[in-house]
Amino acid sequence: MALCGGVGAMALPGELIVHIFSFLSDRDKLRASSVCSRWRECLFYPALWTELKLRIGGSGSSSDESLKLEFLMRKFGSFVRELQLELAPVEGCLGPNNDPSSTRMEPFRGAESSPQLSERWKDAIVTYLDQVLCVFASIRNNRNLQRLRLYGDTCVLQQEGLLDSSNLHQIGRGDKKINEIQQLFMEFLSNSRQLRWLSCSFMLGLVTPSSLACLSNPSTETLQHLSLLDHQLGPLISTPELGRLSNLRSLALDFSDLTSELCGLLASPRRTPLHRLSLLLNGAALEIKPLEGTATEDDWKALVRVSTNLRVYIMALEVDNSELLRILKPSLPLERLHLDSYSTVVTDATLELISLQYNKTLTHFLLLRDDPDFPDLSINRNEDPLVLLAWRCTKLTVLVMHGYTVWSHNLVAISRLRGSSLELLTVSEESIDFDPDQSVCMEGDPIHNLVKEVSLGLGRVWHPSLDSNLVLSEPTQHFHQEVHAFSTGM
Repeated sequence: MALCGGVGAMALPGELIVHIFSFLSDRDKLRASSVCSRWRECLFYPALWTELKLRIGGSGSSSDESLKLEFLMRKFGSFVRELQLELAPVEGCLGPNNDPSSTRMEPFRGAESSPQLSERWKDAIVTYLDQVLCVFASIRNNRNLQRLRLYGDTCVLQQEGLLDSSNLHQIGRGDKKINEIQQLFMEFLSNSRQLRWLSCSFMLGLVTPSSLACLSNPSTETLQHLSLLDHQLGPLISTPELGRLSNLRSLALDFSDLTSELCGLLASPRRTPLHRLSLLLNGAALEIKPLEGTATEDDWKALVRVSTNLRVYIMALEVDNSELLRILKPSLPLERLHLDSYSTVVTDATLELISLQYNKTLTHFLLLRDDPDFPDLSINRNEDPLVLLAWRCTKLTVLVMHGYTVWSHNLVAISRLRGSSLELLTVSEESIDFDPDQSVCMEGDPIHNLVKEVSLGLGRVWHPSLDSNLVLSEPTQHFHQEVHAFSTGM
């Protein structure tokens, strides 16, 4: 940075300064801009800031973060081409009883009551709404935006029923701000011209069932990925509106919204074949959004005939085994499956079905349960169902387990069956148990011997996870992140 000093730096033409900036990291750009006013003017040249990734809220000073967000959106919102934003309300990361160590929320069950809002929650909602307003007021006229990826970490607010319409009247202009946000979002969609990626996950108060109708005709031709998810109960993607998106290659939606009619539309030979389909099934909402009318076995067969490279990712939250057996159709090309629960227990019969039906497609399997009781899936069986799954599913590369008893000798068997092809094997230490008969015949520390045997089987150093919180992530955030990784891997 020898040029960044004295008269020499001020004498450089703006084009050359911008060219120098293009080789620097974002942090170095900011440092170099402190040289003089001329360099500061060049710092915000649009070509230097095509991508913006922000995570706002959840901790720290909300006023400071809001000011920073306002500054960045004012500078870049009108021309940025890719915007990734995670928004969390003030103290929104707190778990039950305001315990900061608890980052995992129970599945949304709707507002069962209308609690009197405390000042803390009012501030959280006001801050969240103001930040969303700031974002969309800045990008509503941006015709260059190609990728918009938004996640609203508002699980706590929704869990408490605090964003229910009956509570918004307790907040200054709360209901009006919701309407403003929805209008700005629709205005952005109508002004867009080359949108390729649209992902809005759990941005409460943003997406409505009529939002997608505002998408401009040019963007309906360019859009390749669509993900509209919310805690609300109504479908956000209708069949007629999806019919406009003929070049869609990746889609994420609520499983209950994948109707037979919508699946038939996706199977049309006049469309670009679908490559990735991500489905979220929340068992807590099935009473209001039942599975009747969803895609049948024949629908899946028709879809796979047209989209031969289609792969599916499913996350099931607190879903009974009877419902799982209904949705896991034989022709469903399942690549990733995440079974997550608090009280329900996945049975050995369900695991047997998974290992038999998806032995040629399954690559990722996550089996998680957040409960102090650790059921044994291999009880009364000669073969452990997880070992059988590892044996049959020859493409398995990721296996994550917590909340079920995993016997040490079965863990060794899994490592030997899949070997180095099992790129990620994550098992919480508290899930692992040891056969007392085997421990008698084994010298040394059982955990040390297990680590040694599993490491030999995988061909690399392996250790069980000592912190279950590292295994148990917040489900909706995990789904949002995995959909992105799954869909960008097309």
